[in-house]
Amino acid sequence: MLNLNSHPICKRCLLAEIDKDGLYKKVEDLIAAIPDDERANEQAYATRLDLCRRCPSLENGLCRECGCFVELRAAVKANRCPSVYRYWGRE
Repeated sequence: MLNLNSHPICKRCLLAEIDKDGLYKKVEDLIAAIPDDERANEQAYATRLDLCRRCPSLENGLCRECGCFVELRAAVKANRCPSVYRYWGRE
């Protein structure tokens, strides 16, 4: 579990950047388990994460709009940004 006492609060940081060997490893395993036909391609995934990094709702790798891990949400092709602004969606 991510220990927020050992890491400063990081706005606009992805989980991979603040917890590479802990909880992110589990998220990474979940992403790897997504079937290829359901996973966003590398370009879409990178674009989505870039948009998430600029979003004011990103904090400590979590989306404050819905509570998801943004890396996991962005990895699924059918998912959309939960913000009312819909920063990204089905490409």
